[in-house]
Amino acid sequence: MSSTQLRKGMSPSEIDAFVGSVIGQLSLREKVAQMTGSSSLLKLAADTYLYRHYNRTPYPAGGIPRFGVPPLLFSDGPRGVVMSRSTCFPVSMARGASWDPGLEHRIGEAIGREVRALGGNFFGGVCINLLRHPAWGRAQETYGEDPFHLAAMGTALVRGVQRHNVMACAKHFACNSIENARLKVDVRADERTLREVYLPHFRACVDAGVASVMGAYNRLRGEYCCESPYLLTRVLREDWGFQGFVMSDFVFALHDTLAAVSAGLDVEMPSPRVYGGRLMEAVRSGRVARGVVDESVRRILRTVARFAAAEDPQAYPRGLVCHPEHVALAREAAEKSMVLLKNDGNLLPLDRREIRTLAVIGRLADFPNLGDHGSSWVHPPYAVTPLAGLREYLAGSVEVRCAGGSDRHRTQALAAWADAVVVVAGCDHADEGENIQGRGKVGGDRDTLSLRPEEIRMIRTVSAENKACAVVLVGGSAVTMEEWRQSVPAILMAWYGGMEGGTALARTLFGEANPGGKLPFTIPRSAEELPFFDKNAEAIDYGYYHGYTLLEKKNLEPAFPFGFGLSYTSFACGPPVVEEQADRLKVSAEVKNTGPRVGDEVVQVYVGPGRAPARRGAVDRPAVDRPVKLLRGFRRVHLEPGESSELTFEIPYDALAWYDPDRGTWRQDESGYAVSVGTSSRAGSFSPGA
Repeated sequence: MSSTQLRKGMSPSEIDAFVGSVIGQLSLREKVAQMTGSSSLLKLAADTYLYRHYNRTPYPAGGIPRFGVPPLLFSDGPRGVVMSRSTCFPVSMARGASWDPGLEHRIGEAIGREVRALGGNFFGGVCINLLRHPAWGRAQETYGEDPFHLAAMGTALVRGVQRHNVMACAKHFACNSIENARLKVDVRADERTLREVYLPHFRACVDAGVASVMGAYNRLRGEYCCESPYLLTRVLREDWGFQGFVMSDFVFALHDTLAAVSAGLDVEMPSPRVYGGRLMEAVRSGRVARGVVDESVRRILRTVARFAAAEDPQAYPRGLVCHPEHVALAREAAEKSMVLLKNDGNLLPLDRREIRTLAVIGRLADFPNLGDHGSSWVHPPYAVTPLAGLREYLAGSVEVRCAGGSDRHRTQALAAWADAVVVVAGCDHADEGENIQGRGKVGGDRDTLSLRPEEIRMIRTVSAENKACAVVLVGGSAVTMEEWRQSVPAILMAWYGGMEGGTALARTLFGEANPGGKLPFTIPRSAEELPFFDKNAEAIDYGYYHGYTLLEKKNLEPAFPFGFGLSYTSFACGPPVVEEQADRLKVSAEVKNTGPRVGDEVVQVYVGPGRAPARRGAVDRPAVDRPVKLLRGFRRVHLEPGESSELTFEIPYDALAWYDPDRGTWRQDESGYAVSVGTSSRAGSFSPGA
């Protein structure tokens, strides 16, 4: 037993000295062992295909017992811990709709506690791939279409998880937003597009101290992401100063030993396929320098030691798993994520004092629909369906009946019987999610953004029979609605709402919770208005514009804009006051609850090129294409009726720059900035410049 031992309370300098000493005492075999997962492929197969095996253990890698260095003990996410009977939170896209980084930080803390209680120390659930197109099957695992919004939510999750000394992993680096072709597709994007659109949120997580980054399956400019010196060395380490380690996605992400290790890929998961013996042979033959291996091991051990040596803020007994406080947090998140898209005639909230009969119709009405059945599948001890939530909430006061909606005559009769109807429609794990081969139709990219034809017919049937009809949409991304949205008075986006989703839905439909969520993406009138998407593409071009920036450039009116969401009360935002400071813009605006109910509003700040006089010291205005405006600040506020709040946002000029690929630097616009403050990307008071 060595006298050199990892211990709690070590300083950074002591950790560096410890790691250096350990590396000097390791054999080549021990070093390579730190760079490879040690799970069998049989475990992966069981976890992938036998999902009734709830008590799965973490995926281990490395570890050096004689020095007290724990292994990496990896568990996936992001809607909770993918082990045991953990708390199932709403999917990330739902939490993105909350526009509440403070809430996401608390969810990160709950996840961190449960990871520790289940014996893990490494969480792979910080998915921050940008939603380029809503047909992407794994859209539900990320937060939305905007890099600034992604950065705010992703860094909140990182900080929350890591507060409990659980290493967080940001994924999938980079440009991973097609599921079916993820193992082969070559993404082509110019430097400005990468630096301004697809990479800023990853950099934000690096700046927040994220422990690890996971490379993606896809290729970028002809190179597999896990074997890309551009991504892993030039951008991640040289440009951004990342000090943590890079791990591969599972099994199929690595193709060439020399390419991967030379690019800076540190850990192959979940088992040695390209590293292991092949890496040892490459070192012994001189094709890989021992110093390259030493640097990877140094990055791994330094990160593991930093977290293992930190003092824990609490104990982590098994009873923390699905703790009542975490379950209550899951319900809060589900309520705060609800987005009210339409509410003609103030149909919602329904009044339980006036309604005696309620019909709940749809194939998803009594289905525990928690999201995809891939690597993010969480198994809570229970899940409240929409029907169960409504029946529990209305017990003793309202008679609730249900139908699947496939029988037209029964649907008509039930709709005619009811005082009000709730139609539940949308997607499930068969429609979208991780593309899992060999288990029938499970996941993958969506073939259409509209509802199933039978659900559209069902909505038309119900709305023709009963005008008090609210459509509840379940899913992880945008749904186009032009075939039916004018025929119903109320539409509520409820997402995959987690284990307490049905309870949250009932409380929201009947006004105990006031919806304050906002869309984290644009819903177009037609998929034709969006970027080209081919789920089987061999290669695809990712352009500079997508989502709200694309529709604004094309001057197209969306069905529902980015950042949009109604409430049971009303709000008013005053005009922005913009103050130019030495290194930032200071933007102030007042928001007031002008309606009769307590509620939440999300105030959003957008900044675009303006026509103001040049800011002192700015470079000449470049002849470069830029979006009309970009999100550069937001805050969710809770206000009583009649209450107002003065909000201030400080926006560094660096956040307003564009990337000049010819100079390899960020540049400012000479003409100043136009600032908009409002309640969506299309609704706000406008300041012409600063």
